[in-house]
Amino acid sequence: MAAEKSIQEQLNNLETHLKKENPVLLDAVKNFKALDQVAYKMGLLSREESYATQIPWWPLISILGTFSAGKSSFINTYLGHKLQRSGNQAVDDKFTVITYGNDIHTLPGVALDADPRFPFYQMSKDIETVAKGEGELINRYLQLKTCPSDVLENKIIIDSPGFDADAQRTATLRLAEHIIDLSDMVLVFFDARHPEPGAMQDTLKHLVSCSIERADAGKFLYILNQMDTTVREDNSDEVVAAWQRSLAETGLTAGRFYTIYNKDLSLPVEDSQQQQRMDTKWNEDMLEITDRMAKVEVERAYRIVAALEKTATHIEDKVVPELTQQLQRWKKAVLWGDGIAFGIFFGLLFSINSKFAITESDWWQNLPQQSTQLAIAVGGLVVLLLGIHFGIRQLTAQHIAQGLSKNQQLKGNIMRAFLKNTVFWRSVFNTKPAGWGNRTHKQIRQILDNVNRFVQVLNDHFTNPSGHKNASQTKSTEHNSINTKTTPSLEAISDSQ
Repeated sequence: MAAEKSIQEQLNNLETHLKKENPVLLDAVKNFKALDQVAYKMGLLSREESYATQIPWWPLISILGTFSAGKSSFINTYLGHKLQRSGNQAVDDKFTVITYGNDIHTLPGVALDADPRFPFYQMSKDIETVAKGEGELINRYLQLKTCPSDVLENKIIIDSPGFDADAQRTATLRLAEHIIDLSDMVLVFFDARHPEPGAMQDTLKHLVSCSIERADAGKFLYILNQMDTTVREDNSDEVVAAWQRSLAETGLTAGRFYTIYNKDLSLPVEDSQQQQRMDTKWNEDMLEITDRMAKVEVERAYRIVAALEKTATHIEDKVVPELTQQLQRWKKAVLWGDGIAFGIFFGLLFSINSKFAITESDWWQNLPQQSTQLAIAVGGLVVLLLGIHFGIRQLTAQHIAQGLSKNQQLKGNIMRAFLKNTVFWRSVFNTKPAGWGNRTHKQIRQILDNVNRFVQVLNDHFTNPSGHKNASQTKSTEHNSINTKTTPSLEAISDSQ
């Protein structure tokens, strides 16, 4: 009961925040809560859970790359604070969640693992599944840092350890995959000083290959850092070409490719014209990168609406058919078991009847005694048969449920949802999932209709094909950023129309 109250408090706090920050997403929270009700009825969620807490509601930027690729230096420059340690060696070997705070603080990983507002909520359980015994060592993998930088308001940045590490590699890759899935933007850093494709293939596989076939591949920005060093030593065009060939070998033939360096640490180039070209290129690329980062709130809004649609569609198109199929499989297994049990039952019944058979002359005399014994024997067999029947139900249900629990493609507690359909008072002939019917189907359809309206509202706010600027768009242009705080709610749009 306390946990259920806690989840409701978390959702209420989220709604209070979004009421001021982004009303469209406030409407999305309400639809997530409606989706929760469907999941509660079906057993996909417990009353202490919510789909709304399974995604980060704050704009999320992840920074990945190899050791010494300049990730930490880039973050420090962007924040205007020396928050992250930097150097040629691996200095930060944890995933660092960076968020706004009134002062600079470093907190242990448990601060993230226990707080549903952050993207690593209960990540210790996932780490445990891929690296036995490591889930209890969450502080080895994660840390939380706060920084009083204005660019962090309403967004979260995650700095990752280098990918060319062998220690804790499995868990590190699992965490990287997790933040890639959740992020609105992913900056992938490479060290321009090490363009040899052979030594980088393993790193490229994880940093690039996983993004090629993604529907959200546009959120990846590939950044070739430390270009100032290569300009002094090599032809910069040849260095860039070598890296592009390396990326092409992984299958990446398109996408935005940036070349930058750290101006604070850079040494001047003797050729003034080459220095000017390098500075011009730096200005263009850094402006584009930081502009994308400033506008990440836009991508966040679409990501959350997409998550709502994906979850609702998943229940209707994946979970319900899978549950129906497994219930039919369960019914078939139970009926086969019952058939065998009934065969044994009738065999024993025939044997009992033969044992208690009496001659015609003794029929009237022995009837009361024989009938009582026969009734007791048959009653015992019936009780035994019922016990066998429910035993078969339970054993086959547990066997099927274990297989479902291993299916990572099915979201929600599919095992619990299936077992809810196999309780003793439900008939094996009822293969329609518990909690699923015309009413819940209409709820799902209504949520999907709302998703389309959410997207239209976002499009109306962030695009204007007619070319006429409304007040909010004019304000956004003046500030060179899109301010989602002025995004109207669905109700406001309806009223204005």
